[in-house]
Amino acid sequence: MTDAITNRVEAFLWQPPEKIANGAGRYFLPPLRILYSLIRDIVAGQLTLRAMSLVYTTLLSMVPLIAFSFSVLKGFGFHKQAEPLLYSLLEPLGPKGVELTDQVIGFVDNISGRLLGGIGLLLLVYTVVSMVQKVEGSFNYIWRVEQARTIVRRFSDYLSVILVGPLVMVAAMGMIGTISSHTFVQRLSAVEPFGATIILVGKLAPVLLLTLLFTFLYVFITNTRVKVVAGLVGGLSAGLMWTVAGKLFASFVVGSTKYAAIYTSFAVVIIALIWLYVGWLILLLGSQIAFYLQHPEYMRVGQRRLSAIGRQRDTMALELMMRVGQTFLSKTPEENVNQIAGVLGVPGDTLGPVASSLQHGGLLTLTEDGALIPGRDLAGIHLSEIFEALRLAPESVALPPIKGPPRVESLLDEMKAAMRSTLNDRTLRDLLEETPSGG
Repeated sequence: MTDAITNRVEAFLWQPPEKIANGAGRYFLPPLRILYSLIRDIVAGQLTLRAMSLVYTTLLSMVPLIAFSFSVLKGFGFHKQAEPLLYSLLEPLGPKGVELTDQVIGFVDNISGRLLGGIGLLLLVYTVVSMVQKVEGSFNYIWRVEQARTIVRRFSDYLSVILVGPLVMVAAMGMIGTISSHTFVQRLSAVEPFGATIILVGKLAPVLLLTLLFTFLYVFITNTRVKVVAGLVGGLSAGLMWTVAGKLFASFVVGSTKYAAIYTSFAVVIIALIWLYVGWLILLLGSQIAFYLQHPEYMRVGQRRLSAIGRQRDTMALELMMRVGQTFLSKTPEENVNQIAGVLGVPGDTLGPVASSLQHGGLLTLTEDGALIPGRDLAGIHLSEIFEALRLAPESVALPPIKGPPRVESLLDEMKAAMRSTLNDRTLRDLLEETPSGG
C-alpha cells in the first residue's frame, strides 16, 4: 500500500517535461520535488542519526571550540563583541539560554589561560579539528563524496576556518552595528518609508548573517566542488528554517514550565540538547537542498547510487583520463576524484567506480595525498586500454576464466581487434595533443 502511494506521488512530481512545459507545474513542481525529497530523507533516518551524532560531538567539543575561538578573538581585542553571537545562537532557549551562555563563557574564561600551552593546546586543537571532521563527514555523506580530506589538509583547512570564521562574523556584526548607529542612518530612519525599511533590514540582518555562515560551511567544508549559487540557496533555506524554528522553539520553552518543575535543574540541559539536535538537522537539510539543486537527478533516487553505464561510463572515463593527463602535462596541482567529479559536474560516488577500474587496470595511480596521477607514461596508455579497463570490477572477486564455444570466442576476438583497429593505436597523449586547450 505504501509503495503504491509512493509510486503515485513520484509519478505526479516527475511528470514528463512535455506535460508541464506550458503549465503552472513548471513553477510549483520543482519546490515540491525538493520538499518531498527532504521528507523522504528524514524518514529514511540517516540525516536524523547524523544530527544526533553531531549533538554528542558538540557536547564534547563546545567548550574547547569556544575557548579556541575566544582566545583568537582576544588576541585581536574582539572577544567581548563575540558574546552576543553566542547569545543569539541560544536565544530560542529563552532565559535558560542566557543562563547557559553565561555558564559556558565563565567556564571558558576559567580554562583558557591554563589550556593554551603545551600538551593542553594540542589536545584542544585536536578536539576542535575532530568536531569539524564530523561535520565534513556528514556533508560528504550528503554530497556522495568518495574520500575525505587527508590529515594534513584537515588541520590546515579546519584551522583556517576556526581562525578566520570568528573574525569574519564579528567584523560583520560590528559593521552592521556601526551602520545602524550612524547619524545619517538615524536621521533617515525618521523619514518614512525609509524608517520602516531600515527596521525591516535590521530584523533581517541575523538571517543574512546565518545565510552567509551556512553558505560558507557548505562551500568550504564539503570535500568537493559546491557551486556558490547552490550553496547560497541552501544557506538561505537553512537560515530561514533556523529563524522560524527558533521562534517556535522559544514559544515551546515559554510553555514548558511543567517540564522544568519535573526535571528541575536538568531541564535546561534537556532543552539545550533538543535545540542542538534541531539546529544540526537544519544545517544538514540546508546542505541536502544545495546538493539537490546542483544534482537534481538525485532527487528521485535519494541515497541510492546512480551508476554510469554504457556511453556515459565511457565518456566519464575519457574525461577523467584527459583531466589527469592535462594536469600532469601542465604541472598544475594534482586533483583527487572528488575535485575532478566537481569539475565534470557529477557526484563523487558516480565517478569513483570508474576511477577504481582505471586504477585496477594500471592506468591511474593514487599519490600519498589521495590525488590521481597517470599510472605510466601518457604515450604508453592506449585508448583501447581505457575501454578494456572499464570492464574490470576491482570490488568483486573474478570468476575463473570461462571458455566459450569457438564461434563466441572468435566473435569476441574480432570485436577486440576491431576496436583497436578503429582507434589505430592512438594513445592518451595523442588525444590530448589533438584536443584544443580548454576543450
